[in-house]
Amino acid sequence: MTTPTPKSRICIMGSTGSIGTQTLQVVEAYPERFQAVALTARSNWRLLAGQALKFKPKMVVIADERHYPALKEALSSVPVEVKAGAEALVEAAVMEDCDKVVGALVGYSGVPSVAAALEAGKQVALANKETLVAAGEVIDKIVNKMGRPLLPVDSEHSAIFQSLLGEKPESVASLILTASGGPFRELPAEELGRVTVEQALNHPNWNMGSKVTIDSATMMNKGFEMIEAKWLFHRSPDDIHVLVHPESVVHSLVRFVDGAVKAQLGVPDMRVPIEVALAYPDRLDIERTLGMKPLDLAAYGSLTFARPDLKKFPLLGLAYDAARLGGLNPAVMNAANEVAVSAFIAGTISFTDIYNTVYKTLDRCQPRIQNEEVTLDTIAAAHTLGTKIARELTGDNAGAAHKDFTDGNISD
Repeated sequence: MTTPTPKSRICIMGSTGSIGTQTLQVVEAYPERFQAVALTARSNWRLLAGQALKFKPKMVVIADERHYPALKEALSSVPVEVKAGAEALVEAAVMEDCDKVVGALVGYSGVPSVAAALEAGKQVALANKETLVAAGEVIDKIVNKMGRPLLPVDSEHSAIFQSLLGEKPESVASLILTASGGPFRELPAEELGRVTVEQALNHPNWNMGSKVTIDSATMMNKGFEMIEAKWLFHRSPDDIHVLVHPESVVHSLVRFVDGAVKAQLGVPDMRVPIEVALAYPDRLDIERTLGMKPLDLAAYGSLTFARPDLKKFPLLGLAYDAARLGGLNPAVMNAANEVAVSAFIAGTISFTDIYNTVYKTLDRCQPRIQNEEVTLDTIAAAHTLGTKIARELTGDNAGAAHKDFTDGNISD
């Protein structure tokens, strides 16, 4: 007689974004294995309320306190604790009745809750790129202290995680992240300065939130993922490579010292890496329960690969530079990119000015951050500094165009 698997009690940070909503699809398909005990969102209180009425968590948190009264009223008929604000996000991440935290907040706002959850001994399934981009050094120390590995939700890092199972670290020669190439893969470089927000948001393969979709279009997303991989798998940036793979079937690869290469393949569907992280070390039959189509390689006919064009997509190269410099440089880069993407979406800068903003912000901040110790406090200060300078560069001194992308999605 087999012992039933204990039910995982899950807190979803960013439940209204596409990672959060797809996580809830997996939770709903396996009620005997998963229970959503806490749901949080930045500002989408209507969807959050609907999720709470359906899944009946013990706590819901809306980060934007202006929406607290409406959310509280919408949930007045059910026994759920309703809270608001940044401190409440952290409270949800460390609540006693939670075993596993899905970190799906987008942007720097995801850092405090992930750090707190790890310190509290929670198993964290990480989809928030910025946590390791801005605070990888600190998060890595917490992970090592607590002895519980981060489980990656990004499709690329999940692919590497799966390919490394059963392998010795010393057997690994390099990691290879695949990239779709985004909507401008074949667009001439001289036309990038004239692309519209609508064009940049038209991703060919993935359905993602606006922040991550723009990051994919600039290939900054892949730079972020390289920094994530550095901390998740303890590799030098020079041992982490990027291949443009438009079909998005090979999700990433690992090359070993004997020349062998292992890859994880699958249809472009984020529910697979979500399921891998939630159910690890088990696998769930989500092809059947969620009606997913199996991978049919014959239907593709061929898979293609190419090296990225760093002249056309210079943000990827800038991310490598920031990773090699280390310290607070990635935190500043992340802050500047958040502001620049917001400004582009708001129509105040051009697509190519995203790179110009990030580069100039790093250049101006460098003298002030190069000798600083890396702690959560100095990371927060570096984020504030990078945000301030980037806003000055984009002409948004009041922060009017700046958006906290808490409800977005994660992947490429």
